[in-house]
Amino acid sequence: MRLVWQLLAVAAVWILGNLGTAAVKDTPWLALVAGLLTAVVGVLVYGWVVRRTEHRAPVEVSLKGAGAGIGWGTLLGIALFGAVIANIAFFGDYTINGLGTPASAVSLLGIMAGAAVAEELVFRGVLFRNIERWTGTWIALALTGSLFGLIHLANANATLLGAIAIAIEAGGMLTAAYIATRKLWVPIGLHFGWNIAASAIFSTEVSGSNTAQGLLDATISGPALVTGGDFGPEASVYAVVLGVLATGAFMWLAYRRGHVVPVRRSAQADVAARLTR
Repeated sequence: MRLVWQLLAVAAVWILGNLGTAAVKDTPWLALVAGLLTAVVGVLVYGWVVRRTEHRAPVEVSLKGAGAGIGWGTLLGIALFGAVIANIAFFGDYTINGLGTPASAVSLLGIMAGAAVAEELVFRGVLFRNIERWTGTWIALALTGSLFGLIHLANANATLLGAIAIAIEAGGMLTAAYIATRKLWVPIGLHFGWNIAASAIFSTEVSGSNTAQGLLDATISGPALVTGGDFGPEASVYAVVLGVLATGAFMWLAYRRGHVVPVRRSAQADVAARLTR
């Protein structure tokens, strides 16, 4: 039952934040403020509902180490997506024509901040963390990663291959970042950095959601396997490969730190009982 209450509380902030940001997206500074406000309120609501339903301190959003976690995560996200673009550009399929739309980039910073925090709270903070208690780490990673990919089918230029790519690269990488650190700050930063690199910097589509108006005026064209097609570079083979490598690195760190939860016999029995009802 606590999963339901946590999910409802955080999802409400996510939905209302999206509506508010969308309403002011054509006014850059208001969109930035709206996105940042969504992020802050989301973390506060998550902390409150965890305290009420689990009767514990929400250590996964403890302010200790928040700045460093978000900072390093953001830099890593930008670097990883930058590597995707570099590989696409190597074959001449990404071309910079000049300066893009700085005002739009400011709006995208806010939009992506709100989205990164809300999605990490829902998928890693609520869903993965609770499901892991029943199934162990690996099954929870597979289930929530798959669901993370599926929700992107709702985007304007969504494709099945794009959703599968998101499930593998982002669903795996972001969850593994949480497992390795047991804090939400690195995955939030990683998610934010990846998305702002894709939209606000390199002006490409983010998961097929019409965000290609950032700092650079760029053209991307070529085989969908290389460029990701209408879905954007996240559906590129380069994004999938880099995401898998990052997932592997984070899971290696998680094993080193003893953060991987095995499937307990009681958990197995509980899952089996649920499936036979």
